[in-house]
Amino acid sequence: MSGAIQTADLDWQMIDGIDIPVSKQFGDVYFSKDNGLLETRHVFLKGNDLDTRLAALTDFEYFSVGETGFGTGLNILALWQLWQQVRPDNHSHLHAISVEKFPLSKVDLIRALNAWPELQPLAQQLIAQYPEPIAGCHRLNFPEERFSIDLWLGDAHDVFPVMAKTATVNAWFLDGFAPACNPDMWEENVLKNIVRLSDIGTTFASFSVAGVLKRGLREHGITITRPRGFAHKREMLKAFWLAPERSDDQSDVADLPTLDEKKNPKIALGHKPRQIAIIGAGIAGLSCAWAFAQRGHHVRIYEKSAPLSGGSGNPLALLNPKLCPIEQSAEHLMTLSWLYALKHYQNFKAFRPLQIHQSILKNKAEHLELAQSYPSEVLAAEEGTLNQLASTYSTLLLKQAGAVSPHQLRDQILAHPHIELLQADIQRIEQQQNGVALFTQDQQLPSAEHVILCAARESMQLQTDYPELRAIRGQVSWLNNPAQQMDMHTAYSYGGYCIQLDAEQMIMGASFYPGRDDTDVLTEDHVHNYELIHSVFPDFAKTLAPIEQWQGRAAIRAQTKDFFPVIGAVHEDQHIYSCSGLGSKGFLYAPLCSEIIAALVLKEACPIPTQLLDKIHAARFIRRSKAKQKTKKPYFQGQMPSSPPQEK
Repeated sequence: MSGAIQTADLDWQMIDGIDIPVSKQFGDVYFSKDNGLLETRHVFLKGNDLDTRLAALTDFEYFSVGETGFGTGLNILALWQLWQQVRPDNHSHLHAISVEKFPLSKVDLIRALNAWPELQPLAQQLIAQYPEPIAGCHRLNFPEERFSIDLWLGDAHDVFPVMAKTATVNAWFLDGFAPACNPDMWEENVLKNIVRLSDIGTTFASFSVAGVLKRGLREHGITITRPRGFAHKREMLKAFWLAPERSDDQSDVADLPTLDEKKNPKIALGHKPRQIAIIGAGIAGLSCAWAFAQRGHHVRIYEKSAPLSGGSGNPLALLNPKLCPIEQSAEHLMTLSWLYALKHYQNFKAFRPLQIHQSILKNKAEHLELAQSYPSEVLAAEEGTLNQLASTYSTLLLKQAGAVSPHQLRDQILAHPHIELLQADIQRIEQQQNGVALFTQDQQLPSAEHVILCAARESMQLQTDYPELRAIRGQVSWLNNPAQQMDMHTAYSYGGYCIQLDAEQMIMGASFYPGRDDTDVLTEDHVHNYELIHSVFPDFAKTLAPIEQWQGRAAIRAQTKDFFPVIGAVHEDQHIYSCSGLGSKGFLYAPLCSEIIAALVLKEACPIPTQLLDKIHAARFIRRSKAKQKTKKPYFQGQMPSSPPQEK
């Protein structure tokens, strides 16, 4: 997929008091000199009949709009504004998918959007979540608006082929610079994947009526019309994927029939709220519950003891990713999870933003090169003892990181009105015709439409063919250490990690013992944690309180043999899903994995590429076993590797 991202190189033209950005890469303006907002409304919103279509959405209906060039975000903001004006008072949801090879820097984006005062309330929300220029899918959620955006940064030729078709795109903004300036955007490889992500009933609109675009769409059975364009433009393109009996050539027709005139079996009729059962109240279960509840669905969490009683129950969780080479970011689970988790946890009082000094213990040259490849606002290299704790090791400074208070997070999630916590030891689940039945040892519980297994290693006992999860013991230590040498917004990573737990105590960890499932707090693990910090910060380690005064907690992590989590349905014909095997990165992985689970269950757009979805999917081990017997097309139209790279 796409490599390192280069931001847009711009010139600016002042026309009638409006600052208009011009791309140096493509030699074209980002929006019309006549009035870019009016052109967007005429070409893309009216061209896809979105005012009537969005207003007609029924309860819990999901509508997706795709765009071929994000640019200044003007089209998306105009769509969002229309959504505010016409959206029905129900749980329908509008989702936008946009691809951009050369994203504007945040400074340039702010300058460009200043041209539209009426869009500023929405523009400020977009700017607040606007991502760093790192390749991959960046999901921006606006739950109060029932609106979300997947902004894929990368070349359209690379991005569109790896988008998983977990949902149909209902309408397309075929934007981007004019075909004469940017011919690659309009070539067959892009168009065929746009059609792949669409279906009967999908509409298309573009300011361009270039022959390459019309021919490309017609070759895929799309019906083309050419209504009047905006301002001085004589024509624009408006197209519809009609059912076969309606797909005769209507290229000379002035317009297409409106949505209400089509007897289209593909048009959704709306849905009722889903009944979701989640087994396990660790960070995976809580995150999945939040993802579904935020969409208006009803969630019951079943926990046999207490929430966070397992591996997620430490006093503090540090979001400490090991970043990949930036050219691999678009398919790297840890990097994508980190980018999403930071936005996700900012919605909770349990989140503490901070920076992490990551000690370079080996391969110094590679790490320094890594720092140079990432935006300076994200990662920087420090030589010698520039950090607060004296060390002889060089350091990477991760400027965008955070810590989460698990128990405070738990309380906020469980306070959601659509989430119910029940104490029950689920012994068996059974797929039935009208849902999934749940059983304790003594009784049958209410059935659910979908069950999500978030019970770590105990998930293996609840589903046949479930991937094996190995136990890994880990113990954290905490002790009195007034925040003098470390502030509350700085953490240190050195093979282990340390961070202030509060103003009076610090926490460090963690031991790592594969194959052990004992949870007693052991002095030998405290010693292990001490030796880790002493090996990098010897002077500081000598000031710590005696080990006899330390407290601790030991828990078991669950991890697969290929180090990827277990996400999705083990058996594709069942409504039983998994979100387990997150290992030692549970708080980092859980928010993004929960969005993936919601996409698979609710048939929404998926925020990761097909190759990565294949690597983490719960059925991957079964598929590999079958693949040894015969060649099988990957389920999500990605290319399934026979042995995925290990991501630790």
